[in-house]
Amino acid sequence: ICNMNEQMYPDTHWSENIIIADADYIDKVAFDLTVNFERMINRHIPPADFAHWAECVVLDGGLKPGSNETTVVLLHRKETTALQNFLPARLRPDLHGQAFQGPLGEFTIQAHPAEDLVGHDDFFLDTVQFVCAQKAVKRIMIVPEADNMALMAQLRNILARVDEDKRITVFSMEPIPGGNFRQELLGYSLMSALGIKADEIKADY
Repeated sequence: ICNMNEQMYPDTHWSENIIIADADYIDKVAFDLTVNFERMINRHIPPADFAHWAECVVLDGGLKPGSNETTVVLLHRKETTALQNFLPARLRPDLHGQAFQGPLGEFTIQAHPAEDLVGHDDFFLDTVQFVCAQKAVKRIMIVPEADNMALMAQLRNILARVDEDKRITVFSMEPIPGGNFRQELLGYSLMSALGIKADEIKADY
């Protein structure tokens, strides 16, 4: 596991703040939210603003404005070349290797496909384990395929062994039972990135 990850991230500067996200999953959830809310608020919803979404995730993960550094690691299936419900969309070259600056500091983006020798779930879990072992990393925000029960059981086991000085937040659409980590609802950050405002939803009721 470690050797594989060391080869994949040979020159990576590990920021104190890391987002690890299943790119296929966040794209699916963004699609579901778009379909549901277009019906509800009766207007077209544009693709999610990726940078805005990443900023919302680190805010939910407890980061304060300032000169912070955050690395966003997008893990995706080999056949996935672009996000269908985000802008920028293409994993390479639009997202991988790019960076942006904002009130929460600098964000750099990496996108990595699961290789043939390693299944998508194992690739995700191995990456989480590897990142959690990096001494420089202090705050980890994880967006797994949360409705995959087998994956979540293994993720809980991995996170149970992580040093207590790491602040870990797991994002999902439903509360996750058990686990020694903070939890946040993924829907809030995605709705904000999609431009869906709370008053639009309240007005419908």
